Amino acid sequence: MVSVSKAKREAKRAAGGDTPKEKKTVSSRLNTPAGGSKATSKASSVAGDATPPATSDDALPAISKLALQEDANGISDRVTTGVLSSIQSSRDVKITSVSLVFHGKVLVQDTTLELNYGRRYGLLGENGCGKSTILKSIAAREYPIPEHVDIYLLNEPADPTDLGALEWVVTEAENELKRLESLAEDILEKEGADSPVLEDLYERIDSMDPSTFSSRAALILTGLGFNKVTIHKKTRDMSGGWRMRVALAKALFVRPSLLLLDDPTAHLDLEACVWLEEYLKKWDRTLVLVSHSMDFLNGVCTNMIDMRLHKLIYYGGNYDAYMKTRSENEVNQMKSYHKQQEEIAHIKKFIASAGTYANLVRQAKSRQKILDKMEADGLIEKVVPDKVFTFRFAQVEKLPPPVLSFDDVTFSYSGNPEDNLYEHLDLGVDMDSRVALVGPNGVGKSTLLRLMTGKLSATAGSVSRHTHLKLGMYSQHSADQLDLTKSALDFVRDKYREKSQDYQYWRQQLGKYGLTGDAQTALMGTLSEGQKSRIVFALLAIEGPNMLLLDEPTNGLDIPTIDSLADAINAFEGGVVVVSHDFRLLDKIAKQILVCENKSIRRWEGSIGEYKNYLRKKMIDRGAV
Repeated sequence: MVSVSKAKREAKRAAGGDTPKEKKTVSSRLNTPAGGSKATSKASSVAGDATPPATSDDALPAISKLALQEDANGISDRVTTGVLSSIQSSRDVKITSVSLVFHGKVLVQDTTLELNYGRRYGLLGENGCGKSTILKSIAAREYPIPEHVDIYLLNEPADPTDLGALEWVVTEAENELKRLESLAEDILEKEGADSPVLEDLYERIDSMDPSTFSSRAALILTGLGFNKVTIHKKTRDMSGGWRMRVALAKALFVRPSLLLLDDPTAHLDLEACVWLEEYLKKWDRTLVLVSHSMDFLNGVCTNMIDMRLHKLIYYGGNYDAYMKTRSENEVNQMKSYHKQQEEIAHIKKFIASAGTYANLVRQAKSRQKILDKMEADGLIEKVVPDKVFTFRFAQVEKLPPPVLSFDDVTFSYSGNPEDNLYEHLDLGVDMDSRVALVGPNGVGKSTLLRLMTGKLSATAGSVSRHTHLKLGMYSQHSADQLDLTKSALDFVRDKYREKSQDYQYWRQQLGKYGLTGDAQTALMGTLSEGQKSRIVFALLAIEGPNMLLLDEPTNGLDIPTIDSLADAINAFEGGVVVVSHDFRLLDKIAKQILVCENKSIRRWEGSIGEYKNYLRKKMIDRGAV
């Protein structure tokens, strides 16, 4: 990592003329490929504005880019390299010699980023491999993506303003239309009417049609869960989750050439997830999607990108097709690997037994040449399986029913009957319960969990809990309890001083939940959302509850971890109540599905798959998709 002062000194030296040794150090550090100086300079055009006049040193823009990537602590958080290999005017993007280093950790190295127009890519990889980081690097144009390819990354909520949701989206659309018109004028002036970029620009400008802005924006916002009242609610009065929906609505409405969605369903309910899946199925531009829902990836994606072993590996088809192809490839690779290893062992055995006989020595030398050629061409690698870990919640005391019960419960935050979220609820949860709470956002699913814990009190009626009941609550905001300036190892050791001060003990506890190696000692602020979630699950297990209340537990978790969570829930001896937008998780664990709507709760008699089909049919019937 390069400090701010060091980066500036290197930039200054480069401007004034480095010694050959200094130039070589910078070039080696940046790993700039041969012939890549032009592309790297293009990617660093913003940084170049802040540097001294250009010199013959091709590394100067890259040094400037490093300096601009410094964070508040003087740590270069991202270092990227790449060479544009596709045609400058093409809507397809191919960048070779791609690398990405984050806080000194190599995430990808000497790989290819290839995004073909009209394809919908699912980006896969274990927690912490760098999926979110590479999306941020693409969005910040740290790779040499042509300027005419406009990029939108959904990773921040809409600004808190006095504009309503609908007005905010329409205003953003108007700004985008002005940007496109200005860009078209610039290209027309600089490149002439024959520029291949203009045709796509004019097509986009014509398709936007300002007269339909309000109606089309309203349709998208309605699909994402807004109603006639909330669609006009000021964004500054919304929660972060609802402002994320507004930002998603903008992204879908302006239709950028390259749309990057990082876990877009994290703040959506099941109904909005179904709507978004149906909407993205028709997306005709380039989409890169990070999602940990197999169901969603299967419904949306045409291609998959597997981010593993520091490479980007491409597969055709959706998630199921990816799993089938990868499995077949790995079976064939292992067969070839074993066959080659047997051949190598046979050759080495012959060479070792050749002795000093002249004819055998000649044969041994000939076979050694065969062995040397095999090694020079590259030996077949052994398949490296994904890291799979299995965690379990602690064994708990069995409590006789009733364990947790609602008796004629009514609740409103204001206490006024007209504001009631629930009326006359009768509900019971016992040690063998596996309850999934479903229903649109805003009906009070999370509120119901807080009534169970006692953080909220019923307006009328009563909530009864067994005297030995110990509830464990996981919520979307549970990671807020973490001290991001500490490592996970130090945090849990300090929090549970009475249990143990032995670092090895706490390493084992964190390791049970998939947080291993350097991730245990890195500052938690540098970890991915999924890694932070694993820490929260470790904390939850340490507390030893005999009933789990899980509010969106899959947010940020990779697919193998979600499978492990499902297994842990099924093996748990206590009761479980889950709110989740992950249909696959619910399908694996739910014994009882309760639909929260119309101030009441009703039991869904079918499977979660049938509930999804019901939601899809309901949207089609009302013309929402």
